[in-house]
Amino acid sequence: MFCPFCRYPDSRVTDSRTSDDGSSIRRRRQCPECNMRFSTTETASLTVVKRSGVTQPFSRDRIVAGVRKACQGRPVSEADLALLAQTVEEAVRATGAAQIESNDIGLAILEPLRKLDEVAFMRFASVYQGWETLEDFEAAINILKVGREERESSDAQSAQDQNN
Repeated sequence: MFCPFCRYPDSRVTDSRTSDDGSSIRRRRQCPECNMRFSTTETASLTVVKRSGVTQPFSRDRIVAGVRKACQGRPVSEADLALLAQTVEEAVRATGAAQIESNDIGLAILEPLRKLDEVAFMRFASVYQGWETLEDFEAAINILKVGREERESSDAQSAQDQNN
């Protein structure tokens, strides 16, 4: 690690701590040449393999940009999009893989987006999953309806159990 002050090519670690979410390590360092102290943050790199075979670094911003298009005109805030991107990144990093296919990232986006906004989910899924006919949309809508009915009946049962 180069010293940011004198560019000496080495430094000594004086303290290491994990960050709040545990996904990075903050290290306090001291340069043996100029004795200045500085901090570094280390994170594990994650590479995305695109369909074409090209690799690029993982970026939350790319997730937000892609999902933002599906959320156009919907009541979804930038904070909601940032939280969705964080959720997706945590899910992807939890796999433990250093490389992940872009298709797997798309799959990781679907469930949090469905919970956030069903219309945006339908827009994103229609492009992502390549729906071509009305029957594709109808099948997806029916799955959403069944899922909603199951959640509502489960919520009603939980409320009834709490009242008893």
